[in-house]
Amino acid sequence: MHAQFLSFRCFVYSFLVLSTFAFVVATQAYSQSSPTGPGRVERIKVHGKGLEGNLAGDSPDRDVSVYLPPSYQTDKKRHYPVIYFLHGFTDSDDKWYGLTKHWINLPAVVDKALAEGKTSEFIIVTPNAYNRYFGSMYSNSVTIGNWEDFVAEELVSYIDKQYRTIPQASSRGLAGHSMGGYGTLRIGQKHPEIFSSLYLLSPCCMVPNMSGPGDAKMATRMEAVQSVADLDKADFMTKAMFASAASWSPNPTKAPFFLDLPVKNGEPQAMVTAKWAANAPLATLDQYVSNIKQLHALAFDAGSKDESIAANNKILDSMLTNYQIPHTYEEYDGDHINRIAERIEQKMLPFFTANLSAEPVKGGRKGK
Repeated sequence: MHAQFLSFRCFVYSFLVLSTFAFVVATQAYSQSSPTGPGRVERIKVHGKGLEGNLAGDSPDRDVSVYLPPSYQTDKKRHYPVIYFLHGFTDSDDKWYGLTKHWINLPAVVDKALAEGKTSEFIIVTPNAYNRYFGSMYSNSVTIGNWEDFVAEELVSYIDKQYRTIPQASSRGLAGHSMGGYGTLRIGQKHPEIFSSLYLLSPCCMVPNMSGPGDAKMATRMEAVQSVADLDKADFMTKAMFASAASWSPNPTKAPFFLDLPVKNGEPQAMVTAKWAANAPLATLDQYVSNIKQLHALAFDAGSKDESIAANNKILDSMLTNYQIPHTYEEYDGDHINRIAERIEQKMLPFFTANLSAEPVKGGRKGK
């Protein structure tokens, strides 16, 4: 875990609290020559029943950014395949959708790909997984709430009811970057009946961390955090360890954080380490081989300079190859973030164009 999170240390940003009311913004296209014009972003709220009562005190009413393709407003009878896109640790949906200044603007990337004929039209949906611990790991926990279930079940159900989707697995894709790539495989390997195609961009946290906090200094920093204020001021790696503990080793009796750290009084905690390992996709993949074989398509990539993540991608590639599971794997010249927009435009969107069905289901539910 320690080595993986170091590869995206630059993600430390403070949380921006936006209005509790939904609002609509138009995105700007890269190219003014697009025959269809830019898509449109709606930011809505979706209530998560499984997020209610989480011990961290985060709201179960989650902001969700929804990209609607250019033809959505004019072709009222058309239904669309959907890509559910999961953001990374310390990120949020508003950063990815151009509502807050960030290193990427996903709608603009999609508009550019559409203008250049590189992609079909999709609805794209991203929930805000930023929480008290700066990221949910898209996992189920009494401390943070049931994020895995929220994405796979509650969010999908809500979007199918409210928008003109094609409500079938063959028309749903799941993708994500970094923590979102982790969430994509974690959720996708359990739910082929919901998502048929997966694309992982630089997925973190794939292997079990059996060495606890990694070093004595990290252990000291973790145990020095005694209050919420301490956590807010902590370094990136310490925050990442608390987020992992909140997601994978919750403890409902241990206020104020309601979690067990992998170290106590300077000593590694074997049971906590075991719990974390049980949430590592490469450790659990063998149990989900039959599910993964049901997927229509699976692809993943990472930059060669994103060394630990690229190395773990090689392990995933080898495991899938041993099971004779078709997949696409690529290592490119880049780091954790510098070519992600390009990869989305040139690889991810064409991948979903080729693999998600654009054929509506007869009698499917109709959204707005």
